[in-house]
Order: sequence, then structure tokens, then C-alpha cells
Amino acid sequence: MLDRVMRRSAMIGNSYRCIMDIAKQAKDFFDQNPDIEVLEAFVIDVNGVPRGKWIPRERAIEVLTKGMAIPRSVYALDVWGRDVNAAGLAEGTGDPDGICYPVIETLARVPWLARPTAQVMLSMREPDGTNFYADPRNLLKQVLDRYRTAGLTPVVATELEFYLIDPVRSALDPVRPPNTREGRWHTGQTQVLSISELQDFETVFHDISTACRAQNVAADTTLRENGPGQYEINLNHVPDALRAADYALLLKRIVKGVARRHGFDATFMAKPYGTQAGSGMHVHFSMLDEAGNNIYAGENGPSEALMHSVGGLLANMASSMAVFAPHANSFRRLRPSEHAPTYASWGFDNRSAAVRVITASKPATRIEHRVAGADTNPYIVLAMILSAALAGMKEKTKPGGAVSGDAHDTSHEALPTNWDQAVQNFARSSFAYAALGPKYRSLYAACKRQEIAEFSLRVTDVEYDAYIRTV
Repeated sequence: MLDRVMRRSAMIGNSYRCIMDIAKQAKDFFDQNPDIEVLEAFVIDVNGVPRGKWIPRERAIEVLTKGMAIPRSVYALDVWGRDVNAAGLAEGTGDPDGICYPVIETLARVPWLARPTAQVMLSMREPDGTNFYADPRNLLKQVLDRYRTAGLTPVVATELEFYLIDPVRSALDPVRPPNTREGRWHTGQTQVLSISELQDFETVFHDISTACRAQNVAADTTLRENGPGQYEINLNHVPDALRAADYALLLKRIVKGVARRHGFDATFMAKPYGTQAGSGMHVHFSMLDEAGNNIYAGENGPSEALMHSVGGLLANMASSMAVFAPHANSFRRLRPSEHAPTYASWGFDNRSAAVRVITASKPATRIEHRVAGADTNPYIVLAMILSAALAGMKEKTKPGGAVSGDAHDTSHEALPTNWDQAVQNFARSSFAYAALGPKYRSLYAACKRQEIAEFSLRVTDVEYDAYIRTV
């Protein structure tokens, strides 16, 4: 009894110190930004969509220190923003609020809006102060707690691909590249790594870089990718996977917001053009021990820890595909010969494999996980990847032979080729149960099943073209 009281007293003391720190940081921020009129406060839902409220400046510090009420059901919306009753957070519950508290390091200006605006990301807690299970950010925290217990720290970076597109769309022309100085793009062009294509959108990328600096997002290289109007921005490696996921989420906001200010749209849809390259979110990570050593680097190549991590990634890849490919369109990206994997395979510096092992230098020895699309929720993706790597190290899982070239033979497990099968695999996966918890596994599957059901009611133009007069 005494131990419980002491623990609760310590928790209250830590909470008080945290609130005081947040209050000081918030006051300092608003003192340094006297023109700010509104605070954009948001959480991240199951699909990685920011959802929240605008708070007037005069109430901002109160919200940042006391928290903000948001319906708990906001974490279980489908991609159209509708309640998913089967997820258990809305219908039959009275749809109660939860209290969300700031991720104070995300408090920053929103440079792309005309009205002086600040932003802050929020995370929900239970009344007793514990983390709310349905918050994707809290899922990743739980995984990182397991790493801390094991005395390990993942060092993580993501690479995000996206398309700049024309904001004017129609049923006959739903997606097209933006206009450039020379006129409209021809979709047959590739121009990979073209410097002139970066220069055509110099002001867009300058403003993206400026916004990244303003929001402390650790952006690194920008490059022209394979598709027409497709680009990639790489984020720096950081020894905090939670911050790496924050960076990925905030970068998507920045790219979309800046593009819109310049008269374009930006899409992270996995496959906006059927005949052009898809957009992925590649995840690079290494692993530090308590002394700061990269345990993935062996004396003469990759260590056993790295190979066991690869084994864990491959063993649990098929049951994770509902997270790595979360939408109907996601599976259009997963096609042979497109540098998007269709088998649970690995290789040394091989971009056709699902898992690429990079050993160019000992300090930079790492894994690149190449499966997830840019349309994913980065928190859940990292939770699944890091859980699989940790399971592989604990269970000493062997990955089998490396692929050479594009030789993905029958010794490698084929990944699910359709959305419904991926969700079925996830919903009954013991790995997903262990990685995310039973309640979140059920919630996620319910959200995806509602989306699948909606798609089943929509008849596409291809079906009309093929069948309406022919059969």
C-alpha cells in the first residue's frame, strides 16, 4: 500500500514538473511570436490524418497546460472521416471525450498559412494518466519501451516519395502533373535525378525547406524521382523512433501545405498513375547498445543481430501488410520490377528486395525496409517494423539466403496481393496481437473492413468500359 502511494506521489510530482516545463515553453514561444492569432491543435488518426481544432491565442496556453478534450472515437475513423462503429469507440459508448496533451516539441509556426498560425500535435491519455491505447503515437511508445528494457535504441530515418499534381481535376483527367515553364508534362517522361526538374519548382522546395526548419523537422536530401512530377525528401537519422515518425507526419503536412500555397496539390497516394512509379516510405534503421555501439555492424560485415532482425522482419511481413499497404490503391504499387517488393526477401544493397542490407561503411551499417507506401501511418509502420526486428533478435530468427538481382524464387514467401487478404491476415495474426495489443488489432481491422465494404459498393469506369455492352 505504501509503495503504491509513493509511486502515485512520484507520478503527481513528475506530472507537475512536466506541466510547469510546458507552460514555460509555451509562454516563451508566444512571447517570441506575438503575431500568432490561432493555435492548430491536432491528433493523428488510424490513417495518419491530422484531426483537431483551432484554438484562439488567448486560450492557447490554457489548452497546452491543461489539455484539450477530443472525442475518443476520432482515432477510429475511416479514410472518409466517418465513425467506424465496429471499432468500439463510438456507437454504444456515448462517444465520450478523452483529454489530449501537447507533444510540446511540435509547437511551431505554420509558415504556409496566410493567417499567423501555430501548430501543436497532441496525444491522448486515460484519466489515470496512462496512455490511451488507440493513439498511434502511444503504440510506438510501447514498442520503444520494450527496446529500452532490452538496452537497445533504434536509430531511424524515413524517405518519403510524393507527386506534385495539378489542382484542377475532372472525371476524365483525375490526376496530371503540374504545369512547368515549358508547358504541361508528358506522362511518359521520367527524368530521374534531374536537377532542372528541381529548379522548375525551386520556390516550392525552398519554402518546404524553410517550413521544415521552422518546425524543427530534420529534412535532408531532395531529389527528383521516376514518375512525372514525383519527388523524394529524405529525413535525417535520429536515435528516437518517435521523433522519426513525427518528422514523417509533419513533413507530409508541410509538403501538402506549401504545394497548395503555390497553386499545386501534393499527393502521397501510393499509386496515382497506373503506369508510372508508385510512392513509398522507405525506413532505414540501425541499432545502438547502451554504450552507443551499432550492434548491426560486425567485424567483417553484418552482425548476427542484424541478420536475426532481418529474419524477424521477413517472418512477420505477410501479417503486417495491412499496415504497410493500408488502402485499396496501395496494392497497385506492389508490382514486380517496380522496386516495390512482392516477396518477403532480402539482399545486400538490392533495391528489388523487401529488405535491403546496407554495409557500405561500418558505422552506417543498417537495414532499409522498402515495403511501406507513402500513404501509410508512420507510427504504426514503425511499431510493426521495430517489433518484428526485436522479435527476430530475441528468437534468433534466420532470414534464409539473400536474393541476387531480381531472382525472387519460390524460397521466398509471396506477400498478399490484395487488400482483403492482407486485412484478414492481420486480424488473426498473433504477431500483430503482440506488437500492437489485441484491442488495437481489432480496432485497425474494423476500420479497414469498413473501407473495404465501401469500395465493394463502387462500380469503376473500367468495369463499365469492359462489361456494360459486351457481356
